[in-house]
Amino acid sequence: MVDVAREAGVALRTVSRVVNDDATVGAELVERVRSAIAALDYRPDERARHLRLGVTGTLGAAVRQLSHVNPVLRAVERAARAAGLMVLAASTEDDEKIERHVVESMCRRRFDGILLEPIGADHGYLVPELAAGLSLVAVDRPVLGLEVDCVLSDNVAGIETAFAHLVAHGHRRIAYIGDDERIYTAQERATAFRACLRAQGGAADAMIHTGPIQRERIHRALESALSGPSPATAVITGNATLSVETVRWFRDHADDVAIVGFDDSELATLLRPDLTVVAQDDAAIGDTAITMLRTRIAEPATPVRKVTVPVTLRARGSGETTPKRP
Repeated sequence: MVDVAREAGVALRTVSRVVNDDATVGAELVERVRSAIAALDYRPDERARHLRLGVTGTLGAAVRQLSHVNPVLRAVERAARAAGLMVLAASTEDDEKIERHVVESMCRRRFDGILLEPIGADHGYLVPELAAGLSLVAVDRPVLGLEVDCVLSDNVAGIETAFAHLVAHGHRRIAYIGDDERIYTAQERATAFRACLRAQGGAADAMIHTGPIQRERIHRALESALSGPSPATAVITGNATLSVETVRWFRDHADDVAIVGFDDSELATLLRPDLTVVAQDDAAIGDTAITMLRTRIAEPATPVRKVTVPVTLRARGSGETTPKRP
């Protein structure tokens, strides 16, 4: 901060007030200080601020199951705990602005390392942090545009396996209900499904329905896929939430359509028939992510790695029915 004050030609206290977002500082001074901060690549250390103020700005929430709906986070927690580490998690709510706020806050607090499930398309703000030694591992999807360690599920093989499973049971008109393709995993799975359709000689456009996870959108997509002169006889869903909404729609509208979901969940075995799924290996993902992060922390110069974890088809009944119409 002394260096910033010298560069900006202001008092040290002025730098402190700007860094702490004091609204009473004049715009001209703020601009000078921020220009100096950028020129010197200065990043406030929240730990020092916490020591001075006697507060951390961080809250602990010891609840029953924060990670209940996120099995990968649950696996990460278990792996971290076994390694003597504590994980403090925050949701980005699939929002790029929230993601950046959360990640930058973690950087300022100088966490030993960060596990990130990327949402945003632009992570350029992490370049100076990585240059300064930030240990970062991406989970479920890569950080596009940056060379960062990542651990992924084999999305392509999962869709190919689900598709081949349905074809083996006699299905030729298979629909796909997917997530918004701005998300890396959703794009990978949808692209793999299109390739399966092309290999079968089918038209992709009428059988693939992707978009935001909204109940109305999903139900409209199902109605479109399962109506008309050549309705689908089977459906593949792109994730567990989509599976739930698909089953909800089937309950009132269809009972003779095969379904295979991507992602497993406890709800999958409460249906009749139980849901056939392509299951990700959450434990392997969690263990791998923590191992990669610990390695990156201990050996920053280690070459960047990308690990793809295999998936498994779990046949339970919903994906093994044969078409009831030609």
